[in-house]
Amino acid sequence: MTGEAIYQPGVWKTYHNASRSATYGFLAALPLLILYEFLIVFANRSAVAQVRVSSEMWLKQLLLVVGDYGLTAFGIAVLLAGIAVFWYDRKKKVPFNPRYFLWMFLESTVYAVVIAVIVSGVVYTILPALAQSGPAEGIAIKLALSVGAGLYEELLFRVLLVGALFWVLRWFMGDRVLAYIIAAVAGAFLFSLVHYIGPLGDAFRLNSFLFRMLFGLALNVLYLTRGFGIAAWTHALYDVMVMVVLDG
Repeated sequence: MTGEAIYQPGVWKTYHNASRSATYGFLAALPLLILYEFLIVFANRSAVAQVRVSSEMWLKQLLLVVGDYGLTAFGIAVLLAGIAVFWYDRKKKVPFNPRYFLWMFLESTVYAVVIAVIVSGVVYTILPALAQSGPAEGIAIKLALSVGAGLYEELLFRVLLVGALFWVLRWFMGDRVLAYIIAAVAGAFLFSLVHYIGPLGDAFRLNSFLFRMLFGLALNVLYLTRGFGIAAWTHALYDVMVMVVLDG
């Protein structure tokens, strides 16, 4: 593919199909995982108790239900899942091109900016009292939580929740498009709602609920149309942009 440009129709179609595959989603998520763990250790180096992303803790608590070996089983399951997606995509002859990861990063950056502008604009138009602010921690923990949210919230709410809803609805209704729509809307509603549940949940405000629901809906559309890798990086880059760069 030497000398080919991404804007050429054939190249874009190949990239589009490959980048939304499980293999590219799995590999694109690994840098987020490594960066998150490094930043968490660095940011919490002097803390008595580590601050971590809520969705990560929910997943780990769910795994602990099956016993002390739940987290070990999770690690093994992730490894086996990686092997499985490589084998499956190889049978489908999904091409491997390292340049695609750079293109995925650039594509995700564009989506993050566009989503920030559109969602904020819509919510501010409906409810002018919009006020979004990040946590009061230092920049290191903000950056860690931004990266972690991109990874773990997408894994929990997009892959597990929306993915499961889509397949169940498609099986019952047989209509792929309608299943996409219902799964995306229901998943976005639940994604927003969980931020206000529990002792550590935020105080309910209509503007923040609407913002999170529209943000979740945008990510659901990205996940269903562009795959896990694009959705995770878009979420992470958006959070970095808002929590670290804009909020300071």
